[in-house]
Amino acid sequence: MPCLLMSNGALVKTIRFKDGPYVGDPVNAVRIFNQKEVDELILLDIHATTHNRGIDFDTLEKVVSECFMPICYGGGVRTIEEMRRLYALGIEKISLGAAAFEVPDLVQQASREFGAQAVVVTLDVKKTLLGKPTVRTRNGTRDTKASPIDAARDFEAKGAGEILLYSIDRDGTWSGFDLKLIESVSRGVSVPVVATGGAGSLQDIEAAVKEAGASAVAIGSMAVFQGKDLGVLIKFPARKDQDALFE
Repeated sequence: MPCLLMSNGALVKTIRFKDGPYVGDPVNAVRIFNQKEVDELILLDIHATTHNRGIDFDTLEKVVSECFMPICYGGGVRTIEEMRRLYALGIEKISLGAAAFEVPDLVQQASREFGAQAVVVTLDVKKTLLGKPTVRTRNGTRDTKASPIDAARDFEAKGAGEILLYSIDRDGTWSGFDLKLIESVSRGVSVPVVATGGAGSLQDIEAAVKEAGASAVAIGSMAVFQGKDLGVLIKFPARKDQDALFE
């Protein structure tokens, strides 16, 4: 599934969570993915929390009005009231990142009220200088010191119905998924694990699912970059030097 990153109402593409180039308008992107009959879309506002912007409801309303597929949204969500408003808007899943760690009982409350299937927890993972993976929040700027497997198990127990596992080190690199990370988390929990960060080919996607055990994968650069003459996006992977799909 495409994983689109939004900042200040526009789509961007990061590399290892560093600010990346503008790649298009989210509403236009949704229209294109409607035509490509994508099954599900992930939309993450990467600066909603770190820049204290909160949820961009105006942009989300425009996106949802054009979208014919389920949307998982994350970014700036910190209260049950905000989640109610998002679900009422038409968002089907909400991903909690920093708030899952910082707001006591939010995951449990959300799971009880909306159902586990509608509550996703995003684990942004980065390796330390010694190679130990830890979960980061606030666009990778805050180290929780928690291991990915421990965090995944904890949030599963609290009621999360899905884990979005995001490798910061592989983000935007086209270097392939962190299969060891995916395998450790996928085998440690019973809820679906969606892997993202590093996809560069269809072979990478196959390895994440068949070898590492991911339930699904989310693609970023492969979804937003393609050459002008390429056909169906999912069937024809893009390269680093190809043009933005949505411009």
